[in-house]
Amino acid sequence: MKLLYLDCFAGISGDMLLGALLDLGVSEELLRRELAKLSLQGYRIQTRRVTRQHLAATKFDCIAEDQHDHRSYSDIVALISNSALSEDVKRRATNIFRALGEAEAKVHGIPLERVHFHEIGAVDSIVDIVGACVALEALGAPEVQASPPPLGSGFVETAHGRFPVPAPATLELLKGIPTEPSSERGELVTPTGAALLAEFCRRIGPMPAMTAMKIGYGAGTRQLEKTPNVLRAVFGVACNAEADHVAVLEANLDDMNPQCFGDVMERLFDDGALDVYLTAVQMKKNRPGTLLTVLCEPADADRLAELVLTHTTSFGVRIQQMRRRKLQRERVRVATPFGEIEVKIGRLGGKVITRSPEYESCKQAAAAAEVPVREVQAAAARAAEEIP
Repeated sequence: MKLLYLDCFAGISGDMLLGALLDLGVSEELLRRELAKLSLQGYRIQTRRVTRQHLAATKFDCIAEDQHDHRSYSDIVALISNSALSEDVKRRATNIFRALGEAEAKVHGIPLERVHFHEIGAVDSIVDIVGACVALEALGAPEVQASPPPLGSGFVETAHGRFPVPAPATLELLKGIPTEPSSERGELVTPTGAALLAEFCRRIGPMPAMTAMKIGYGAGTRQLEKTPNVLRAVFGVACNAEADHVAVLEANLDDMNPQCFGDVMERLFDDGALDVYLTAVQMKKNRPGTLLTVLCEPADADRLAELVLTHTTSFGVRIQQMRRRKLQRERVRVATPFGEIEVKIGRLGGKVITRSPEYESCKQAAAAAEVPVREVQAAAARAAEEIP
């Protein structure tokens, strides 16, 4: 599987992403040819090599004759829809502008139809967004993952006035996306950068297990005080043996009504926990207690920790991140005398290591056939042995 990992240690913007993708080897000529399919006039693009704190990178610039274009959401959608761009580029670009429009509409308290883009509606922003969609398609539409971006600090000047960093629309777009604090002054994540992350990234977290084939650096405009102002893009393939990171949450409880544990577990699972389990422990003053353990995606750790604090008697939750090796998983259905049964297959290096009939599937079939569940499980296990 093709994989693109965006290392956002200095934030992300549209021009930084395009610079990084061009640095990976996306053809500038292809980009120009595709952008020419838009009915946009009065601009030119250029790329150049720059350094940011001794780190070489590609700087992408769209130089427009008029930087004060104002376009409505419907204007931009029509511009994209009426072009000869591929359907996937049209869909992605339209999604991004819709997200930007909805964020602006919510921040300013107006309907989407009344949103007029200022900075975002300018030629350079349209080129950045459509260009990023074109470049990602040129890479073969890889799965995109990214690190949590730092937001910066201070204030940013916009067409609507002086706003704190992150700008209100940027923060709206980043809902559900983990971020990191930064003492760097200025805006590190632009609205365009936030919208691109929201549209393309399937996962935000540490770099996954992958074989890197190419590495590209896209430069931002400013020189930051402490950090090279670049976006690093790592392109490659996911490793066959799956590996990732999980957050482990723990809380010791010795004064909670046992009846409440079931409710807490249900809430945690409903809110995205990967696993929840209870362990009997002996606590201080020789009290019997319960260790509550929650496994979850790192991006969900703080939210689920708050749930534990809210719905248990714990005064604190321990959080740590652990690397996890996993079998490659797939679900198949096998034919048995009791009907088709779902089986979970686990592979390591392409070789089947385990075959596990799904209990709920076996239970339903057993009830329909009025036989013990174990008979259905045995039949499914025999059928699964034929899977190569």
